[in-house]
Amino acid sequence: MSYEQFAYLYDELMKDAPYEKWVRFVQDRLKENGDSGIRFLDLACGTGELSIRFAKEGFDVTGVDLSEDMLAVAQAKSEEQGMSISFYQQDMTRLEGHGSFDVIGIFCDSLNYLKTEEDVLQTFSSVYQHLKPGGIFIFDVHSIFKISQIFINQTFALNDEHVSYIWNSFPGEFPNSVEHDLSFFVLDEKSGMYDRFDELHFQRTYPVEDYKNWLHQAGFGFEEIKICADFENTAPLPQSERIFFVVSKK
Repeated sequence: MSYEQFAYLYDELMKDAPYEKWVRFVQDRLKENGDSGIRFLDLACGTGELSIRFAKEGFDVTGVDLSEDMLAVAQAKSEEQGMSISFYQQDMTRLEGHGSFDVIGIFCDSLNYLKTEEDVLQTFSSVYQHLKPGGIFIFDVHSIFKISQIFINQTFALNDEHVSYIWNSFPGEFPNSVEHDLSFFVLDEKSGMYDRFDELHFQRTYPVEDYKNWLHQAGFGFEEIKICADFENTAPLPQSERIFFVVSKK
């Protein structure tokens, strides 16, 4: 999977993403938990859109991502907006050197980009080690329904003046996985011609019970795991698309 070109188009392609819902969801869960902590770790932070929004809400934010290009965009954006955010290039399965946090988040289904069960478990273990007692870990993933019924064998397209794409989704090699085959056409302002580049993105999800078991193996208690869906504080339904986990560390 390559983000070299995708990083510089990501914000334009994601301009309609409901970022404010993620911010509000986290704030509401913190209020429920009675937590006033502000040290926030944004894992798989991408171009820093959520990192910047949380910083504007008063959080002391650290952003971590594997993509150097994504982080370059994030750093430039945060500086342009006068935000003081520390960004680090690191694999979220092997975090080190960041201290402890009041809140750790993995948003925008970023966890689904991990290819193996072992990677998910190792990420949960890294999070547990970096979360303060009383802290909260919040993440969201695609539901099996979304992977199997909305993505697989579907084609999506965008035809804008500056960037267009054709996005085909195919079954992945693992259960509940999908491969996104994307072709982008980006306008070169100087020549007036469109440049094409192609990317292949992989995502994989698991049953809710698997996520719960891996969280427990990482050190979290089953009673500390709350599950809801689609930005609502209600239990998932069979056709819920985005599953949220809110996990406390005792």
